[in-house]
Amino acid sequence: MTDARAGAARLDGLTSWHAEGWRDLRVAVLGLGVTGFAVADTLAELGSRVTVYAATPDDERARILDVIGVGFVVDQLDVVPDELTASVPDLVVVSPGFRPDHPLLTWAAEQGVPVWGDIELAWRVRDKVTPSEWMLVTGTNGKTTTVQLAATLIAANGVRVAPCGNIGVPVLDAVRDPLGFDVLVVELSSFQLHHLPTAGPGAVHPVASVCLNLADDHLDWHGSPEAYRGAKAKVYANTKVACVYNRADEATMAMVEDAEVEEGARAIGFGLDTPGPSDFGVVDGILCDRAFLEERRTAALELTTLEELEPRGLAVPHVVANILAASALARSIDVPVGVIHDALASFRLDAHRIETVAVDGGIRWIDDSKATNPHAAEASLRAFSPVVWIVGGLLKGVDADELVRRHAPRLRAAVVIGADRAALVEAFRRHAPGLPLFEVEADDTESVMPDAVALAASVAEDGDTVLLAPAAASMDQFADYADRGRRFHDAVRARLGGEGHDQPASDDQAGEEG
Repeated sequence: MTDARAGAARLDGLTSWHAEGWRDLRVAVLGLGVTGFAVADTLAELGSRVTVYAATPDDERARILDVIGVGFVVDQLDVVPDELTASVPDLVVVSPGFRPDHPLLTWAAEQGVPVWGDIELAWRVRDKVTPSEWMLVTGTNGKTTTVQLAATLIAANGVRVAPCGNIGVPVLDAVRDPLGFDVLVVELSSFQLHHLPTAGPGAVHPVASVCLNLADDHLDWHGSPEAYRGAKAKVYANTKVACVYNRADEATMAMVEDAEVEEGARAIGFGLDTPGPSDFGVVDGILCDRAFLEERRTAALELTTLEELEPRGLAVPHVVANILAASALARSIDVPVGVIHDALASFRLDAHRIETVAVDGGIRWIDDSKATNPHAAEASLRAFSPVVWIVGGLLKGVDADELVRRHAPRLRAAVVIGADRAALVEAFRRHAPGLPLFEVEADDTESVMPDAVALAASVAEDGDTVLLAPAAASMDQFADYADRGRRFHDAVRARLGGEGHDQPASDDQAGEEG
């Protein structure tokens, strides 16, 4: 047997935490963020010979790597480091931020070195404590809320469940939890899905899966809309019970139709309209399940009502859609509808997701800083009218022209912030030439939000909503979307003299990825 065939056979045999082949496996880990560190820590525990390569030093994590016997090379990684070429690894495990055309990944392909992501590694070692059922959640928007909802509904039924993945808790940390979990609800970014195989020993076999929606995003990373869609579609591969899709989004329906699933898996639609058999939907303000009951052709089960959801800000359309999707995931593992109803009664959205900051003088101030792409911003814009829209940041290669055109009629004014202002300003001038348009030219972080809030306040009228829904990433002027949202809160409070309905922001957020 050739060395290459022997190496491939060894990796194919790594389908258990307890497999002997992990010991002394030579692994290069790319990146030392939350994911990269979890990968390195896991492999070190398995006895592999691990070296981490990262462009940015992290003194605290580097210190821990040294303690656990993991090598660490700090390098800009624009070319393949000498340390890597001098000792070609058996395996490369890549963090989500590395683009497919990154020089190190190109080099690995040329050398015939397999490349895994953290999700494949986690699936292969999922039996360290007790193998869990996995639910997979992706989509351009709504992933984190849906993961949190599904985990809340499942936990309410007495099941030990962990929300993990792109939500901020690495899946590898969940599978290594000493107490173990019955179910993992895994948020997957398109970056993670790109590296996930759909067949073979590293392919995930989820009990249920959902792609919530699809809109162009991260085209600078994936290279094309087709590549982005192809990555998202992987979420449905090998699903065992329920492929949940969005009836209002034909792309997600096509993904399910094209997916290779296990025998007996069902397609379960969700939407804001009347549900058909095997669907979740809304009838006369009642959220219904017509999928998981014997009499689904003639009857439905009540989950909750819009009236019950409204006081907690959960009745806006895109959140209702998330609730229906999460309920479908929970029902796929037999969570009773009564349990779902009671759990929804206490659920709250995270900070910076259509969060009411204040109501003052008849003007509502809404923080949806988590709307980091046009698709997410569109969901917020549809929920309010008239709107003074604070918009802008890093557009990530996505054209916001159509978003501006569709929603110009509902706008009172627009306040444009961020590095990619020019494209947005031109879109407003083209599609809404008479709209009051303001541009925040300050580029220092401390001034951006106070200036934006002051401009918004100068034009907002009784009955208006001032909406921070940037349709763009935040890293041009802020640390992340949570920092952007917190600064919006602070600026609104300062403007209103500390009045209004303030809610504390959270430091726990997932990456700005769709």
